[in-house]
Amino acid sequence: MISAPMKDKGVVYLVDDEAVVRDALVFLLGSRGLVVHAFDGGPALLDFLDKSSQPMPGVFVLDVRMEPMSGLMLHESLLSMGLRNPVLFLSGHGDIPMVVEALKKGAFDFLEKPYSDNTLVDRIEQALAVEAASRAHNAQAQERQARLASLSEREQDVMHRVAAGKLNKVIADELHIAVRTVEVHRARVFSKLGVRSAAELAGWLAGG
Repeated sequence: MISAPMKDKGVVYLVDDEAVVRDALVFLLGSRGLVVHAFDGGPALLDFLDKSSQPMPGVFVLDVRMEPMSGLMLHESLLSMGLRNPVLFLSGHGDIPMVVEALKKGAFDFLEKPYSDNTLVDRIEQALAVEAASRAHNAQAQERQARLASLSEREQDVMHRVAAGKLNKVIADELHIAVRTVEVHRARVFSKLGVRSAAELAGWLAGG
């Protein structure tokens, strides 16, 4: 079941084996502009994920007490698949050891029933914001690695020396190449990395 959102604010993968609860949550979250993929148990979610070729953006909202797979068991399966999306657990029978175990394994939050609608939606939206920021950071890191990988070995030699503030003539002497060759490599490095000065290059390499 997929809700029809008013605006796309994020994707929620909801797993609850009680149809009444599940339908109510789909309506609530959909009314707040969230896209909801709802499942009646862990196996259904895992089957959906197994058939999906693309990484799953969004957050997981899992009921704890489910058969045949509990929310905690489902979380273990998600982790084994390499999925590190925020996970919020819902439970009417939560206890301290269960909360501690879930949080130790990276759960974003643990809400005990009955919870207010506003509290649930607020926490889900906060989790979505965290997930989106993490995804953006990872994408930026991958782009940086791709840009660095596009540099030749000689361009990398020049890059590090330029970032260290060395003059072209000094770099040419150290690498036993012509100053004009250094200038060409320098220009290529700036172009490939999208920087305009040695100072900007140094900041880029430092992650700024």
